[in-house]
Amino acid sequence: MSSTLTIIFGIIAILLPLVIGRLFWKRFDHYFGRGDAAYMDSLEYFLKKIGFTMLIAFIILWIGMSLVFNGNAS
Repeated sequence: MSSTLTIIFGIIAILLPLVIGRLFWKRFDHYFGRGDAAYMDSLEYFLKKIGFTMLIAFIILWIGMSLVFNGNAS
């Protein structure tokens, strides 16, 4: 793969987890909110929301970077 394509795919692989993490952050209340406002304002809920968002973003970043740089030793 040429270095230009590696750079373009690398930028996409870095930006994709940000976009997906933001979408997950916005929809987390719909998925796990239970409809309880008191629960959704708790520290436990906020830490779960941060943790799951970071986990998903990191996994997507890992997969993206491994696909971009897989076999690109030269």
